[in-house]
Amino acid sequence: MPHLALALTRRRRALPVTNALPSASLRLAWFAPPLLWVVVPLAVFVLAVTLRLWPHWSHNPDLSHGFFMPLIFGLLLWEARNHGTPRWLPAGRLHLAAVASCLALALVTFALTGLLAASVGWSHALVNFVLTAALAAVLLAGLLVLSADNVRALPVNWISLTALSLWLLVAPIPPGTYARLTLGLQNSVTSGVLSALHLLGVPARQQGNIIELASVSVGVEEACSGIRSLLSCTYAGFFFAGWQVRGPGRRAFLIILAPLLAVVMNFLRSLALTLMANAGINIAGFWHDATGFAILGLTAVILGVLAMQLSPAREAVATAATPAAAGASRTPFRIFGAGSAAIAALALFFLFFARPATVPAAPSAGVETLLPTEAEGWQVNTTRDLYRFSEVLRTNQLAERTYLRVIDGQPTQLTVYVAYWAAGQAPVSLVASHTPDACWPGSGWTVQPTATTHPALVVDGRSLPPVEYRAFRGPGEYPQHVWFWHVYNGRAINYRDPYSVPALLGLALRYGFQREGDQYFIRISSNRPWEQFASEPLVRELFHRLARTGLKP
Repeated sequence: MPHLALALTRRRRALPVTNALPSASLRLAWFAPPLLWVVVPLAVFVLAVTLRLWPHWSHNPDLSHGFFMPLIFGLLLWEARNHGTPRWLPAGRLHLAAVASCLALALVTFALTGLLAASVGWSHALVNFVLTAALAAVLLAGLLVLSADNVRALPVNWISLTALSLWLLVAPIPPGTYARLTLGLQNSVTSGVLSALHLLGVPARQQGNIIELASVSVGVEEACSGIRSLLSCTYAGFFFAGWQVRGPGRRAFLIILAPLLAVVMNFLRSLALTLMANAGINIAGFWHDATGFAILGLTAVILGVLAMQLSPAREAVATAATPAAAGASRTPFRIFGAGSAAIAALALFFLFFARPATVPAAPSAGVETLLPTEAEGWQVNTTRDLYRFSEVLRTNQLAERTYLRVIDGQPTQLTVYVAYWAAGQAPVSLVASHTPDACWPGSGWTVQPTATTHPALVVDGRSLPPVEYRAFRGPGEYPQHVWFWHVYNGRAINYRDPYSVPALLGLALRYGFQREGDQYFIRISSNRPWEQFASEPLVRELFHRLARTGLKP
């Protein structure tokens, strides 16, 4: 087969170049050994990352457009080859250095992926985002090899670079970025809808992300913030700009317009649902979902039609047959093969040398057994409606109790909340995304400045594991001090910044590689500072029970 491909390739070079599709000789040349050293590893890496991202595409509606990515990736590469600008890179030392640099970047990024996974698990959003970035670096190295002027298999142009970049738009957003982006969108949509209602003469007022109308309240939840349409429309904008549009100005116009159109359309949807609720229509269920799908579909159609209007008539671009098997320097192919082998060896290390996690025993009678049902001198109230959050949190192991009494003549409220996930039940990123930082401001609470966010807490003369501390002020100027821990595989994984990459790496270097483990989220909140109730017998009993989760002094 290689000799036949070589003969057909030489014969092809003697023929005049036409605008026709690649002939059989070109297709056979793709199976020449040098090209296989690039094409096969790239196909394996794409397949592996696709399988890794598939659960996120399946369970996260914000990333459902990822299902189209393998097809769109192939379509854009074909378009880049047959209709894109035939831009080839000169072979030489600079070209070799660029290929080696991209592979080194991919290897370092993949190593970073493994270190992050060692601390928070392979299901973490940040881990999968960095993994996708490593794939993009490998794809770029492969593109540089295939676009050499003595190879001419795939040109470097806007379309091929778009095909590589789109992978980053189907990867999970790191939780810190996601929380801040979602909260900002929620606030802007809520404020915009409230202003529009006032212009229309509809009486309403805002309480956090909730709009209170005359007879009903409408909440702008995370799903209604517009993050889904923003990601999908940005993805569609880049795709149409690469597939249909020619010219940098037109492409830039479409790419900039796409997210702006997504925000405007989601605002119109939220306003329409609010007006329907004000008219007495039940917007839950059918109307909520129907308007969401309608907005996404309509926005995609608008972008597609606009892309066609901006597109000139396309002409096939003449390309030379692939001479890689005929005598192109094999040094770039060998460099790519060596880099791919190094990445594969590192993947095998992460796969086979991971230390199994020592999973603590789950509470046999449920997490409510971790919270005292009675305490001398305290009134105990148990929250009974937590299970309405089970679908969002992906667990029904939820418990919350509030303890009330008077201390030193002042009413004291102490609320303890515990949630539990079995190993593999939910991504670490999901648990980390539902902290008070992300959830409380949307319910009308405002963050107050504090001297420290990591106080040293002591119970019964013993220091507790590192804690995250926040201060809030709620409706009616009600103060609330909040301390919380995220316990993973029997240890608290709190750090300086919950979204800090260096902190995650520090955890990986300290604890090593391990697989999924159980998770607990523990939150204590009070209207009084810690030192005013820490000596209470109730607190000592509470942490005696919580020690079973791994939260030990």
